[in-house]
Amino acid sequence: METGVDGEDCGGAEPERNSDPERHLQPEIEVKIEDSSEAETDDSDDWRETRENQSDLTSLENIANKKSHCCSKCDKPFKTKWLLEQHIRIHTGEKPFSCYVCSKSFNLKGSMTKHMLVHTGEKPFSCSNCGKSFKYHSGLNYVENITTEKQSADMKLHSCSECGKTFKKKQNMTRHIRIHTGEKPFSCSVCSKRFNQKGALSTHMRIHTGEKPFSCSQCGESFNQKWVLIRHMLVHTRENPFSCSECGKGFKRKSSLTLHMAHHRGEKPFSCTCGQIFKQKRNLITHMRIHTGEKPFSCPECSKRFHQKSSMTTHMLVHSEERPLCCSKCSKRFKYKSSLTRHMAQHRGEKPYSCYECDRRFSQKTHLTKHMLRHGEKPFSCSSTVQSPEQD
Repeated sequence: METGVDGEDCGGAEPERNSDPERHLQPEIEVKIEDSSEAETDDSDDWRETRENQSDLTSLENIANKKSHCCSKCDKPFKTKWLLEQHIRIHTGEKPFSCYVCSKSFNLKGSMTKHMLVHTGEKPFSCSNCGKSFKYHSGLNYVENITTEKQSADMKLHSCSECGKTFKKKQNMTRHIRIHTGEKPFSCSVCSKRFNQKGALSTHMRIHTGEKPFSCSQCGESFNQKWVLIRHMLVHTRENPFSCSECGKGFKRKSSLTLHMAHHRGEKPFSCTCGQIFKQKRNLITHMRIHTGEKPFSCPECSKRFHQKSSMTTHMLVHSEERPLCCSKCSKRFKYKSSLTRHMAQHRGEKPYSCYECDRRFSQKTHLTKHMLRHGEKPFSCSSTVQSPEQD
């Protein structure tokens, strides 16, 4: 078999070519340059075989590396020694990275860096759709997923089968449905009154606890509901935003205007024969019991009867050791709202009861009554006719 002048092999024995792959590589590159199609084919086979050999060698090296970076505690393998060292801290409890603000320690530097955002307030992750920023990437992912879902398809509205009203969220529709069904799943633990929304129950509970989180900036008076505070604030202004279209008279409250307008129309919406007017029919019915003497609510313990259910509920505390009302200052507990109100006046240093003889003031009326005895009044007399020693 002939061999070219420049050393090109035109069909030599295959075993001889593969006997030394490293020696064979350079001649094959030269052949490839000289555009010999047969040589290119042979070279491609050799290159593939060489790559396969290298791949096998790499796999063996990876296995060896994994074995060399294996956790002695749980046998978990790692690609690098650095990853193994980080993992070992789980077993040793070592936390070499400490926050310089609160001294909290971490086993990874990345965890400490993430924690530092709590102190700096930095929000490096910004949503490209709505512009909202987040401290952590997880928060960004959550919002972006929601935004994508909303943009990818039309908003699925939840519709009420009773009135056709639509809602974006199913839970809002579920809440709304209770208006039609009359369901009231939330019950007050003190008076058993029921509500169709949890928020309404929370607001109601302030009646029992005495909590008044909404405070007037002008006079300091506190209220248990925000709308009551807003209505109260009108007292401090000269504004009468609600004006009568008939006579121009202004009112601070819309309800007052409504009652006033009824007079122009000759209406008496809910008025009692004694002249008292009520905004709601149920309030008139309750009021009428004063005149009729009707007391439909009876105490199951002592059979005492009451005009209103709330009065009976308050009375029921006499028969129990329960003290549902708590002082926000000293945590002392009370059965009745009036007792809590008097007690809170002591914390504020209020003494509304004044002695007309010496102007001494008292926080409770009973203390004033007791004090008045010092000024000569002796309301308690003995019915016995026993003579005193001076009369002997």
